[in-house]
Amino acid sequence: MIFGKIKTFIKNPAAAVKNKIDERRQKEVAYCTNPENYAKISDKRAVRAKYYTIFGTYPNLRHPKTFNEKLQWLKLYDRRPEYVGMVDKYDVKRYIAEKVGEEFVVPTLGVWDRAEDIDFDALPDRFVLKGTHDSASVIICTDKSKFDREAAMRELSSCLKKSQFLVGREWPYKNVKPRIIAEPYLVDESGKELKDYKVCCFNGKADYLDLHFGRFSQHKKNHYDFEWNPMYFSAGSPTDYSIDFARPQRLDDMKRVSETLSRGIPFLRVDFYSIYDRIYVGELTFFPGSGFNKFDPPEMDLKFGEKLILPKKKRRAD
Repeated sequence: MIFGKIKTFIKNPAAAVKNKIDERRQKEVAYCTNPENYAKISDKRAVRAKYYTIFGTYPNLRHPKTFNEKLQWLKLYDRRPEYVGMVDKYDVKRYIAEKVGEEFVVPTLGVWDRAEDIDFDALPDRFVLKGTHDSASVIICTDKSKFDREAAMRELSSCLKKSQFLVGREWPYKNVKPRIIAEPYLVDESGKELKDYKVCCFNGKADYLDLHFGRFSQHKKNHYDFEWNPMYFSAGSPTDYSIDFARPQRLDDMKRVSETLSRGIPFLRVDFYSIYDRIYVGELTFFPGSGFNKFDPPEMDLKFGEKLILPKKKRRAD
């Protein structure tokens, strides 16, 4: 075995060195992505390893260029305390109200520390329950007489034990208090779903938006500029540009509100619901897809990376 490696090195030293580096990387990634080790390793090792499993290479964190690389950099080095309240689905309502007004805040029906504390009798016939500390736990009730309360409580109790931070090391989630929030059940003008309009802001400037639709059937995501022209790329989700979606009535207001909320922030996605002539801010997102969305075509990753200007001062990562 040893003589074989020496022979390979003599014949093609460059290839031998590359193979050695690849071997070390594979071992490092295997160690870091092992569930027994993942929670213990540093944030930097974790994001490098996860990035490698998706893109086949480590992110360039010294001189990041692509959008995804810069999101990883921001996770590690842009750690402003106010970001914690901005990702908390309950506390962010206060931030939105102070910055742009109460009219853009989705009403709160209740907030609880434990699933057992939910007062179902006080809730309306239709409502939504979700965790304040993550991005996946959503339970919808469209008819309380048929709603399985016990199943909902089991799912929410499980959700409260999960860490959104550990999934992709998105630092703001690390110190969010896990709670359950209830909001009204909303549908848009279609009468059957609630589309999401997610405005992507680079350094306080709204650049384009994602339109999410079919969230609970066949989730897809199209991208549009602010003239409502399709942008014909994908990022982490299927697209369907054959559907002719109407321009939202208050698209210009979405842009204005987004730029106010994202002022002074390297990157922020502002998520809206549009219901006839009303718009609500659902949540704020610092790291779409946790910085692991593959772009098609791939050059869009670099294009958006060029738009994102990173802060000059680094903060030490954990």
